[in-house]
Amino acid sequence: MAVPTFGFALAATTVGTYLPVIVADSAGSPTAIAALIAIEGLLALVLPVLIGARSDRLVTPIGGRLPFVVGGVPVMALTLVLLGFQHTLGPAVALVVLLFGAYYVAYEPYRTLYPDLVPAADAGRSQSAQAVARGVGTALALVGGGLLLAVADPAPFVVAAAVLLATTATFTATLLRRRRGRLQQDPADAETAGGAFRSVGRILRTTPGLRAFFAANALWEAALAAIRTFVVLWVTAGLGLSLVATAGVIGAAGVCVLVGAAFAGRLADRFGTRRVMRFTALTYGAPMIVPFLSDEPALLVPMIPLISASAGIMMALPYAMLIPMMPRAGHGLLTGVYSMSRGVGIVVGPLLAGAAIEAQRALGAPLGTVAYSALWLVAGALLLVSVPLLSGVRGRAS
Repeated sequence: MAVPTFGFALAATTVGTYLPVIVADSAGSPTAIAALIAIEGLLALVLPVLIGARSDRLVTPIGGRLPFVVGGVPVMALTLVLLGFQHTLGPAVALVVLLFGAYYVAYEPYRTLYPDLVPAADAGRSQSAQAVARGVGTALALVGGGLLLAVADPAPFVVAAAVLLATTATFTATLLRRRRGRLQQDPADAETAGGAFRSVGRILRTTPGLRAFFAANALWEAALAAIRTFVVLWVTAGLGLSLVATAGVIGAAGVCVLVGAAFAGRLADRFGTRRVMRFTALTYGAPMIVPFLSDEPALLVPMIPLISASAGIMMALPYAMLIPMMPRAGHGLLTGVYSMSRGVGIVVGPLLAGAAIEAQRALGAPLGTVAYSALWLVAGALLLVSVPLLSGVRGRAS
């Protein structure tokens, strides 16, 4: 189940992290870079709900979810390759729209297979496994992308496209062989595409637990999107490291992310998902004051394991928190709500970080900060604001 997550994460992280690097000269400002990456979030406000609701209703010999995966992934792969050759903002914008349009067409139905096929009691462990795959894909994109970018600008994008095709093809073949009888969900209670957004509004109005989850998840994703967009520029322009050295630093952080993701399910089973998420938001957000204010290795090095392991836990558990809140039918629609909340964060996080970096430049990097370190102030604040919201995350949609 988790294998495609590796390919999707590798592709999305390659675009979100290294496209800003290759278009930085033509973009002109951090805000323009943030706007480019925010395209993903804007599409997430619309497409996941529509595609999720449609996949609830679609009836085919291979179920309602897989046709979207099979159709969307090749478009993603082709667009990834083309993005590697873009160094100007205009063509990059058009390709990013196409890429993430195909991403949501493919990824939302794939993600919805989890509540379709995995019992709610196993949600924590299944999402921990998926988070490990996501963490491996993210880490390899961050580390390998930097090394490949040092060789040639298109290299990380071409490799990401190849991995995406291979992982989704393997998953699709395996699922068809082993679970053919369970792939078709019951479309009887599913929403039409036209009614999907009315249902989303009703659910958020009448279910306080889901409303609190929507807001909290948007804040978590905003923090992650801010970091993903500007972390390489912080390490290279702020700390002054080469791309090869940057790959080493991010690789060390990536190992810690994987450790956190691997243990997330066990922690959730033992202490409860909501309690673990509340504690992790604090251990993730509060230490970010250090990279905001200092570039001293003696202060930064101890923070890397704590921040990174907390990030791994935060990547693993949000969807596991949502699965027990889902109604019997309409998994695709509720998965769309989850991705809509992610979309809000993906739009807001990079834009807030970009504005903060612009302000930091105008002030001349005050208080001992270095270039791009304002991203940590923004990300930390977003995470800490989410903590009170978790008290209200409970209940089931109807």
